[in-house]
This record gives sequence, C-alpha cells and structure tokens, in this order.
Amino acid sequence: MNPKIWLSSPHMGGNELKYVNEAFETNWVAPLGPNVNAFEKELAQYLGVRHCAALVSGTAAIHLALINLGVKQGDEVICQSFTFSATANPIVYQGATPIFIDSEPETWNMDPELLEKAIKERISNGKKPKAIIVVHLYGMPAKMDEILKIALNYEIPVIEDAAEALGSRYKGKACGTMGCMGILSFNGNKIITTSGGGALLSNDHDLIHKARFLATQARDNAPHYQHSHIGYNYRMSNVVAGIGRGQLEVLDLRVKQRRENNKFYRDLLGEVKGIAFHTESSDSFSNYWLTSIIIDPKILGVTREDLRKGLEEDNIESRPLWKPMHLQPVFSGAPAYTNGFSEYAFENGLCLPSGSNMTDEDRSRIANQLKKILKF
Repeated sequence: MNPKIWLSSPHMGGNELKYVNEAFETNWVAPLGPNVNAFEKELAQYLGVRHCAALVSGTAAIHLALINLGVKQGDEVICQSFTFSATANPIVYQGATPIFIDSEPETWNMDPELLEKAIKERISNGKKPKAIIVVHLYGMPAKMDEILKIALNYEIPVIEDAAEALGSRYKGKACGTMGCMGILSFNGNKIITTSGGGALLSNDHDLIHKARFLATQARDNAPHYQHSHIGYNYRMSNVVAGIGRGQLEVLDLRVKQRRENNKFYRDLLGEVKGIAFHTESSDSFSNYWLTSIIIDPKILGVTREDLRKGLEEDNIESRPLWKPMHLQPVFSGAPAYTNGFSEYAFENGLCLPSGSNMTDEDRSRIANQLKKILKF
C-alpha cells in the first residue's frame, strides 16, 4: 500500500529544536518561562493585537473568555453551529446554554440575519445572550462587519474562534483581533502547531491579565498558597512554547503553501460541474487551512462518501465537513436558528488533503485518484 497522505499533519520548520534546547539547557522545563513570554510577544506583534496569553488549548482560551465575560449557570451564549464541538463545550462548562446559529452560504460562517433574529427572540423571552462566539471556519473569515454591527447594537461582546484561521485576514485585520477577545489553536493539525496549545487575544489588558491569573490556578499574591478564586491549570509550558516560536517563523510560508494546495485543487476540479469550492471574498484573505468543497451528487454522479472512500482506497485521508452542533446528540436540547445550509454542507461536503508538507508526488497521487473516481 502507498504511504498515507494525511488530511493535515504537523510540519516542522527547523528552528523549533533551538528554542526547545534552550529550555532544557536553562532548566526552564516548567509552565511559564522565557519562551512563553517571547511567544506571546511575537504572536501579538504578528497579529497586531496588544495582548496575548499562551495556553494549553484553544478550548481553554474559549473557557477563560467566557469566564472573563461573567458567563454563569443559567445564561445563554450564542454560538455558530457549523464548527467543531470545542467551540461550544466551554459554554456548558459554565452551566450556560448554547444558542446555535446556522451559517450563510458565502463564507459558511454565522448568518448575520439569523444572529439578529435569535438575539431579538431571546431578549423577548427575557434573557439577553451574554456573548456571541463566531467561527472563521476552515480559515475563512466570517462577515465580521455585519456581525460586529449587530453585536454593538445589542451590546453583546463577541469572541472570535480563530482556531483554524491564523494567518487569515478580514479587510486587512487579522482574524481573532476584531472582537473583544479572540482565540487560536496550535493543535497538531493546525497551520502551525505546538503539539497542543492555544492562545487568548485581546486589546484589553485587564482581560488578558485576568486570564493569566485564572490559568495559573488563581494563586493570590501572597508568600503562601492562597486562593480567593477557582483557578485552572491552563498555562502553556516553556517547552512547547519553544516549538511555537520556531513555528511562528515559518507561518507566512505555511499560509503560502496551503494556498498553493488550494490552487492545485481549483486547477484540477474548477471546471468539473457539481463541485463548489469554499471561496474567499474580495474583502477577505483566507489561509485555506483545509481546502473544502461541497458537491451536488445529482450533477456529479457520485456522493460525498463515494469520493471519500475512493480516496481512502489509495490511503489518502479526507474528511466530511463538521457535523453541525445542533445535530449533535450532546446538544439535542439546545435552541437552534437554522436555514438548512450547514446540514446540506455536512451531507455533501468534504475536506481534501491540505497539509503544507504535501509533495508533488502526493499531489500527483491525489489527482490520479480523483480523476479515477470522477472519470475525467
């Protein structure tokens, strides 16, 4: 069998070991340390945001963002439905209820019209949502002007889930820097990785200061161990932050490579009737973390599963688009404002192999297999 072509695997740049070795040589093998401080500073500078807290995961970042906004038992938080479960899970950690919003077909992200409809209805029911979590799906910027205008009108803070969108921009602004807080993920499959990790971003010093405090077990300023708040073990370690520093040096190259993969698929499949690509608008610049398509099986003559299984026959990994949160058993009782788009996209959509470390040989194998499946 041919070697596996992964959907999206880690891609080291070369300097990661330098920073990791520094941590070992100086005995900073602990949470916090020089690499953490430098990674936060370098990441903030790259994104054009004032403050950054390096954490153990993007999920932890969302959790701390919700705590910062005072989300508690019985509250409601508006959340994009078309996303990974880690976007919504922290809402439940706080005892709050997620209110799911479907996506519009242009960006595949939160539908502004449904967002406003939901806000009006929740307020009329006597419960104003405490926050809005919008996602930049697969690296594609959401319609942030419309979403932020609605949020401002109703005075509801926005958290940007930019876990998949590091390197993407909306009207020149980095994804994750436009809301009151933004989050990033450095999981192993992301555009850069620390093996596991995340970050919380904000231009508000107090929000990041509080997040760092809570992320280090909320230890009070005292010579002994004293705690006046419930804290969490959410701080990034100095060792993995070293990986992050090396990865950040090649981020622009990784974005370029992902976009080249996207062009490869468009050149290959762009004229095939029945295939629609996830496409950036004139206002947006996408990192194209994962090149994604939606197929029309009636026109194409094959289903999403035919395509996925056909690629799998040559040991090529692809994956269905996210199953919307409002269809997930764990969230079966949560209110949802839907238009049918995310359900259709889940049933007919596929993420294609998009790793920045794909070789010409890999792309040739993928092209040959797609031609075989689609008969062109």
